[in-house]
Amino acid sequence: MRAAVMYSPGDIRLEDIPKPELKPGHVMLKVTAVGVCGSDIPRMLIKGAHKMPIVCGHEFSGHITEIGEGVEGFSIGELMGVPPMLPCHACDQCLTGNFSRCRDYDYFGSRRDGAYTEFVAVPVGNLLRAPKGMDPRATAMIDPASIALHAIWKAPPTAGQRGAVIGCGPIGLFAIQWMKLMGCSEVVAIDVSEEKLDQAREAGAEHTFLVTDTIPADLKCDIIVEAAGHNSSINAAAKLAAPGGHVVFIGIPVGDITLENKTFQHFLRQEVSLHGAWNSFGAPYPGKQWTVTLDMLASGRLRWEFMITHDLPLEELPAMFDKIKNKTEFFSKIMFRP
Repeated sequence: MRAAVMYSPGDIRLEDIPKPELKPGHVMLKVTAVGVCGSDIPRMLIKGAHKMPIVCGHEFSGHITEIGEGVEGFSIGELMGVPPMLPCHACDQCLTGNFSRCRDYDYFGSRRDGAYTEFVAVPVGNLLRAPKGMDPRATAMIDPASIALHAIWKAPPTAGQRGAVIGCGPIGLFAIQWMKLMGCSEVVAIDVSEEKLDQAREAGAEHTFLVTDTIPADLKCDIIVEAAGHNSSINAAAKLAAPGGHVVFIGIPVGDITLENKTFQHFLRQEVSLHGAWNSFGAPYPGKQWTVTLDMLASGRLRWEFMITHDLPLEELPAMFDKIKNKTEFFSKIMFRP
């Protein structure tokens, strides 16, 4: 089968590799759509993965083509979403249903081969059946949408509150929509890119600002999702919080983070709560984060198609990552169709 194999950061080769073995308790999926996660960019261009060479890609959907021994309740041709974490189900965090904090997990696309390829063998515990007729691209976007939901559930807003999102990539765009669905009367969106602010308005944000803009002092927010992971945006997020507000951090910084004294004084004196959010999983695995998101995407209440800026065959993956590295064109959600 064809696959985009990363040998080292920046060394991505399209080549033929063996199709995975179908083990008992697994099904074989023919990958229908796979999205580029923001974490794939530093992984494939800068940092590398836990093992190399590796096939990356963990936001994916696929149709069942083969069913392994011992698997019941699934049929050939059904479309599946795939929660990409394979938790150990044995550590203290798994046993309390906190699968996102599993101490000994495996993961498609970073610790084992993922979906920038034609076929993936998936254990039955990592299958989420999509409703008949659901777009495979929407199914592949359950992962980023559920990450946004997992973050907001750390401090869910009540009707009439004001939300904010800093970093308007796909996860941030889903966060805006979740805030509106949960009753936020208005949402503030902040980004470095005018194009991404255009998408933030499409997602429902009433107030949009570039990071260089001065935000009015009376526009403090009750819940802020920080989805950029930069030193400046982390400080900006904490200072944007209203008294007693909540800030949830999901952006992954590359370097060290310093909280400015003014930031610290604000969250200290205004009794702001700071939260970390990692992954998107709950009990029973993969959790309501995934099942609620699936329902919202399938029903159309959660919009996704406007985020897709590139819809490409797998053969274009190496060239697309070169464009990402060289910043030669705007992108939001990049989708490949193996």
